[in-house]
Amino acid sequence: MNVLVIGGGAREHAIAWKLRQSPRVEKLFVAPGNAGTASLGTNLPIWATDIPSLLKAARDHAIDLTMVGPEAPLAEGIVDRFQERGLPVFGPSQAAARIEASKAFAKEVMQRSGIPCARGEVFDSYPEARRFIERRGAPLVVKADGLAAGKGVTVAATEAEAMAALDACMVERVFGPAGERVVIEERLEGREVSVFAFTDGQRLSPLVAACDYKRAYDGDHGPNTGGMGSYAPPELWSPSLARDVEYAILRPTIQALAREGCPYRGVLYAGLMLTAEGPKVLEFNCRLGDPEAQVVLPLLEADLVEVAQAVLAGDVSQAGVRWSQKACVGVVLASEGYPGSYQRGFPIHGLEAAGPDALVFHAGTRLSNGSVVSDGGRVLTIVGRGTDLAAARQLAYRAVEGVRFQGAFHRGDIALLPSRVADPGA
Repeated sequence: MNVLVIGGGAREHAIAWKLRQSPRVEKLFVAPGNAGTASLGTNLPIWATDIPSLLKAARDHAIDLTMVGPEAPLAEGIVDRFQERGLPVFGPSQAAARIEASKAFAKEVMQRSGIPCARGEVFDSYPEARRFIERRGAPLVVKADGLAAGKGVTVAATEAEAMAALDACMVERVFGPAGERVVIEERLEGREVSVFAFTDGQRLSPLVAACDYKRAYDGDHGPNTGGMGSYAPPELWSPSLARDVEYAILRPTIQALAREGCPYRGVLYAGLMLTAEGPKVLEFNCRLGDPEAQVVLPLLEADLVEVAQAVLAGDVSQAGVRWSQKACVGVVLASEGYPGSYQRGFPIHGLEAAGPDALVFHAGTRLSNGSVVSDGGRVLTIVGRGTDLAAARQLAYRAVEGVRFQGAFHRGDIALLPSRVADPGA
């Protein structure tokens, strides 16, 4: 069969890598892809949000299955558009993707269904939002309703910071329409964990968990990023915690979305805070995380094509999803200056020396005259896979030390320092 992966980051490289292991896959296409995906299939120069061009490519290349990586095309309705044309596609509908694309929608669904989350309210009135902040006081978390490239959440330690965040959303409109509504809620304390499950809209696969690191520098210092590393499974993850999350959060969520008239099919990603009162939802995402996908997919002991087809057929239990008892640690190599401005086009050396025990997933890379060069802020995710976290960490960092490009930097404490939440829901 012919398979299309939509996206161009390390998450999509990991998806393509896993798909390529399936004997069912004959031809693999990635749009737009990167230098890493080029070694697995054919890159198509189409942006992930160019839905008309993606539809044409799916027809031209007789695509039998499309896997959508990033959230933006899901929020824009790519699944609906493909389904209207009879093209099999893995991911939630535009209506179901609101669980990520609208924090207000997600909050209202959780509150109506009794799903544990931070106490808070949704506002589309600026004066009412100001009065709420004045009445509640700090600390508070202020969230723009819509997608804001990971920058729409502010953890405000003071009332003044909360007011400034509200002004940015609703007065200065720095996030455009995404900030026309806001969610203002209490700040939760505890340990953060990301939980993933495949779902057909009624049933869930076994769960898998990971932790990621948002801050740019060691010790959780520096600005927030898209993620500088991750590991799976977390040391605090247990069968009893998995049951609690499944029955208190994930099952009620897919049941609630079905009641809303938008059954959820795809990967459901819950960002949770493990509080003294139990797990509570920080956010939902409608796709695999990045960099979490890079440490989760190597643990999947099932054919990803069969998983996707089982979800689309309406019975994920037929896919035989199992998760390895091994551990993975992923370290992101980034360009100097990231998450601010950075330079591109530097040759990357040492990729071939990573060794058989390490996986190299490309993000901001491209081919230039046959050589791999840097082409983004997050350039690579290097993953070690071992019998436990310590072994996986050693393998990852051994491979990291052999890869070089001008201005490269990475965190040295992935899976060593417990990940702490910086901006919940960012």
